[in-house]
Amino acid sequence: MSTAAFLRPRAAQDLPARLARSAAVTGTGRHLRTEDVTGWLDERARAHRFTVRRVPLDRIEQWSFAPGTGDLVHRSGRFFAVRGLAARVDEGPYGSWQQPVIHQPEVGILGILAKEFDGVLHFLMQAKMEPGNPNLLQISPTVQATRSNYQRVHSGSEVKYLEHFTGAPPHLVLADSLQSEHGAWFYRKANRNMVVEAADTEVPTTPDHCWLTLGQLGELLRLDHVVNMDTRTVLGCLPLQGSEPGALHSDAGLLSWFTAERARHDVDVRLMPLADVKGWTRNADGIGRPDGRFFRVTGVSVEAGNREVTGWSQPLIEPCGAGMAAFVFRRLGGVPHLLVHARVEAGFLNRLELAPTVQCGLRDWEEAQAADRPLFLEAVLRAVREGGARYSAVHSEEGGRFLNACVRYLFVEADEDMALVEAPRGYAWATVGQLNTLVAHGHYLNVQARTLLACLNSGAVRL
Repeated sequence: MSTAAFLRPRAAQDLPARLARSAAVTGTGRHLRTEDVTGWLDERARAHRFTVRRVPLDRIEQWSFAPGTGDLVHRSGRFFAVRGLAARVDEGPYGSWQQPVIHQPEVGILGILAKEFDGVLHFLMQAKMEPGNPNLLQISPTVQATRSNYQRVHSGSEVKYLEHFTGAPPHLVLADSLQSEHGAWFYRKANRNMVVEAADTEVPTTPDHCWLTLGQLGELLRLDHVVNMDTRTVLGCLPLQGSEPGALHSDAGLLSWFTAERARHDVDVRLMPLADVKGWTRNADGIGRPDGRFFRVTGVSVEAGNREVTGWSQPLIEPCGAGMAAFVFRRLGGVPHLLVHARVEAGFLNRLELAPTVQCGLRDWEEAQAADRPLFLEAVLRAVREGGARYSAVHSEEGGRFLNACVRYLFVEADEDMALVEAPRGYAWATVGQLNTLVAHGHYLNVQARTLLACLNSGAVRL
């Protein structure tokens, strides 16, 4: 028997077209009209008891400050810990600093199950409560679980649909990559971002799950606080292909620029005892800076009737103000290009990743001198004031670790101050297709860039 009989195509040639067809189906899907999804979320919120209340860090059940280091740790030694971090970088207004950071070395699963109905791919989404979400319930992946959760360290119930992802046959996997989370608040955190097709398998749904098309998810991404971060990062990893006739830089040229950016930076980051972190103080409200900037560590007690465990306590990071993440775009030769930033963040595994043109907490830079403020920030703010944003929506960040972390995501067309073909050092123009190619591999695009890529892939915005 010829060995050729064992060979498969290296890529599913029809998959980009199937995804594009799903993105084109809006308004209604297998189960719900798009306009009824927020009502479904409200109904699921009424069906369960959800409460979140603040508690002092020294009164969080099953958590304590470790003797000697002062690290905030769980009694089981699992889940995550709040430790200290010391960083030194070679660019920017802050050459060195110390801060608390979430250390969660285990890899979780963010998985979306896909299935065709009437020839259109649908995605099984969950109405999931997270204690840090401003509105608690949002559209979440089919499975959203840390390793501690799905190994049931909490002694709770099993994670529904987990078997589709832990034992997925390779030919049913549509996307699978390890991706970073917020490099400013996590230390080297990564999750497995997966899309798996159910194919001929029957998939019973629960009242907390529903099937939506990619186009419906795009419609929902135009709304504030509806689609959670874990859904956005997985959608940002979908293997879509662009029909671009060319790009300002070749793929090899763009990758070479990115590799050179990684190589040129001198970055030194290390974990340290939380008790030794300078510039932060601990009081009844939590751990924060005396000047009220950046973020604080606070505690919450949670009740959630539809979670694997219905009650628990934990620390959360709470930003001191809203954030912004904006891609500046322009057409070059008729092809949309995004201005990407090779951004250093202390918690990244590989020093830096590609980020939106502007990414910052707005309050953190109010008192900074003009020369120290993020490049292009003023131009983006001016475009927003003048109503020039092509896309604008406020999305919540990871509600399982962050409290009220709200970021306005934007696409802003370049004006004459931003439209230079020769991008400043640390920036480059890249097409959507090029970013879709890179995101198939881990640690190239940061989580904010993946959110904005999800908006493009789902049709929430067109450039």
